[in-house]
Amino acid sequence: MAQELAYVLINPYTLMKSRTGGVIARLLGRSNLELVACRMFAPSEEMVNEFCKVIMDDSKSSTKIGSHIVNYLRNNYIKHPNSKMHNRVMFLLFKGENAVNKIRKVVGPLVHKSISGETIRDTYGDYIKDAKGNITYFEPAVLVPPDGKSAKKRLKIWAKYSRETGGLLEKAIKYKNRKDVQKTLVLIKPDNFRGPSHKAGNIIDLFSRTGLYIIGAKLVTLSLKEAEEFYGPVRKVLAEKLQSRIKERIKKAIEAEFGFKAPDTCLDNVTEEISNINAENEFNNIIYFMTGIDRRNPEILHNKDRKGKVKCLALVYQGKDAVQKIRNQLGSTDPTKAEWATVRREFGQNVMENTAHASDSPLNAEREMRIIDIDRDDIDQIVRDFYGKKKK
Repeated sequence: MAQELAYVLINPYTLMKSRTGGVIARLLGRSNLELVACRMFAPSEEMVNEFCKVIMDDSKSSTKIGSHIVNYLRNNYIKHPNSKMHNRVMFLLFKGENAVNKIRKVVGPLVHKSISGETIRDTYGDYIKDAKGNITYFEPAVLVPPDGKSAKKRLKIWAKYSRETGGLLEKAIKYKNRKDVQKTLVLIKPDNFRGPSHKAGNIIDLFSRTGLYIIGAKLVTLSLKEAEEFYGPVRKVLAEKLQSRIKERIKKAIEAEFGFKAPDTCLDNVTEEISNINAENEFNNIIYFMTGIDRRNPEILHNKDRKGKVKCLALVYQGKDAVQKIRNQLGSTDPTKAEWATVRREFGQNVMENTAHASDSPLNAEREMRIIDIDRDDIDQIVRDFYGKKKK
């Protein structure tokens, strides 16, 4: 069966209610599809109107349900002057065989017949009728295409407006007082994307406890150059981390083997050299884990801009004291030493495979967001490449 692209739009209300992690967990864990892009949008009125027109023009959507979807879009995706709702929409793009049908199976129908929680809409969506059959409340939780043909038409609209209305939504949230409002970056690491898994979504669900807002999202495939710059500050820390332990071990080994005490100047020189070798080895391991590329291969060094073989999900959180709130919820670098109910304690395996990275200061958050180019639009190019037509 041919490959397809399928999108999922996580609605503003679903985002506001911090249901994002639960939705993503089911999409990644149950669809067996490849996530190829993720981006935050604040759709413009022009974009929503164009999207609604395509929906109503589609023969399969020219129904009463189609009208409800259009009304829903105009009431929730457009930021109205007196509305307290933030029109943030998270766009997820999946690829794989029979992708649209697989996504629809996980999401479930608009008119759900079950409250068992089997589908996303069973759990997070509502479609309520009164005794006369009139719809009194309609919240579909997410929106997806009805079929592959419709997906193509609708994806071209989102691709067309991706640069203009998507990216880092720094002004999407209104605060009474912006004092102490910060942005911080989270990278959900490659160990969460090795196969169909709920882990990435469950991690996002834990971060929702902070009460912060997601204002940026991007699927990241780090190049060797980007990874080296991103983790560059770690090198010095790694070199210093084990110096005292290494010096003590060398001292004891010399005394045991040769029966004399080496002078401190000699020990210091040997310790520094071994610490640097150890730090470089650990740094290489980190880069390999985050890119899938072995930087010790001399052939690789001639093409450091080539994208890696593994992916991360980058999320930008915004709110008061965002950096510390995220780091508190993340937990200690070593999962075995992390507090209970933190991300790393729940999902981490070891110091390397500890599920996620979070910025340690607002300044570093800005540096890290710059390195991964969090605001860059990938969707337009992916859609054009997949459908083989140039943008008109």
